[in-house]
Amino acid sequence: MGTHHIRAPYGGAITKTFLLTLLALAACSAGFAQWPGKGKLDAFFDRLAEKNKAMGSLCISRDGHTLYHRSIGYSYVNGAYRKPLTDATRLRIGSVSKMFTATMVLQLVEEGKLQLTDTLGRFFPQLPNAGKVTMLHLLAHRSGMPGIQDGSGRTKPKTHDEILAQMARGTPAFEPGTQYAYSNSGYIVLGYIIEKLTGKSYEEALQERVAAKAGLKDTHAGTGYTDTSKNEGFSYQYLGDWQQEKETHLSIPGGAGALLSTAADLARFINALFSLQLVSNESLRQMKENELGMATFTYNNKTFYGHTGGIDNFGAWLMYQPEEKLAVAYATNAKVYPVGNIIDGITSIYYDQPFTVPAFETVVVSSDLLDKYTGVYANPEAPATFTVTRDGGKLLIQLPDKSVVPLDPVSQNRFKAGSFPLEFRFDAGKNEMTIIRDGRERVFTKEKM
Repeated sequence: MGTHHIRAPYGGAITKTFLLTLLALAACSAGFAQWPGKGKLDAFFDRLAEKNKAMGSLCISRDGHTLYHRSIGYSYVNGAYRKPLTDATRLRIGSVSKMFTATMVLQLVEEGKLQLTDTLGRFFPQLPNAGKVTMLHLLAHRSGMPGIQDGSGRTKPKTHDEILAQMARGTPAFEPGTQYAYSNSGYIVLGYIIEKLTGKSYEEALQERVAAKAGLKDTHAGTGYTDTSKNEGFSYQYLGDWQQEKETHLSIPGGAGALLSTAADLARFINALFSLQLVSNESLRQMKENELGMATFTYNNKTFYGHTGGIDNFGAWLMYQPEEKLAVAYATNAKVYPVGNIIDGITSIYYDQPFTVPAFETVVVSSDLLDKYTGVYANPEAPATFTVTRDGGKLLIQLPDKSVVPLDPVSQNRFKAGSFPLEFRFDAGKNEMTIIRDGRERVFTKEKM
């Protein structure tokens, strides 16, 4: 085939950058409307919505064109009032934010403003092991950085200085580079470094370095609480009806988890990243091979690259299959049915693998029996206790971090904990509760009143 030169109106040649921007804008716009998996995916999401198992938005794109886009549920619930969640509703994406932060850090490396071998001592010498922790350690979760929990909780605002002071008081988990341990602290610090090197806020850097280049119109860094004037949605748990979750103040997670976006924008972002609009091929190679702000997933014997996220009861899952140029982006404000199970269903349908839409049949347990399961459960070998209460026809359990999770019955004495990989088995006659995780069991006994 010959080379075709496209010309803009008024005779100006369309630049490569302009063409790439058009491709980015096309992601999750019209296209491939007759995709054969659409009917079954519709049925799956219809069932999730009908049974109150999820709220959120899904976008699947291939080669920058939409295969599927669907939103279910609500962005705001107040009594009988319910505001539908739309494709443009911005939701918190949690740790998927780390992909954006890593992208900007590698841009700064490409510009010669930073080296992966630079240590924290260049920016924050007061932090533990500042002379040993490198940018590469931070990006790859190999820094051993201490966390920032100080007992004051996650719902109150914190300044950069307050967070840095908490880190400075902490004890490193290990010597830098010797182990892997997932670290929010490391990415919070990387967000601060972006601000130092650009002389701009994280949000300003994000808009200039990522959003403008990738054509993102609904992605921004939150700095406080949910702002409905920016079309932001709240997160919810389902306890017989939708109940709003407490909010993390977004001054805390910063570059580790403070971004809000839509499924469509997430697909645009990862398309732009892998089409080299945001970083060089060498930087992308490092992100993939060294897992810098990126993880790997396997579906249908194919390797996907991306990240997952969770904050409050928001969740996000973003991944890309390079050979197929396939992007899957899911953002939710209500993790009820496990997000991983939803992604399994989506990929099974996409690859035409056997998949049965779950029935989500409801098991009814009498109030009298639920009351027998309530109480405070302890195990002398475990430092934490679990408090089980009843709210109407629903059991609730308070986890060690003080969060309260609804328990969904799968039989008269076995319950699932929402999207957590936990199962609870009660024996009212013995006053016992067994927690099951990954096939391992631990028995807790009800404390006497």
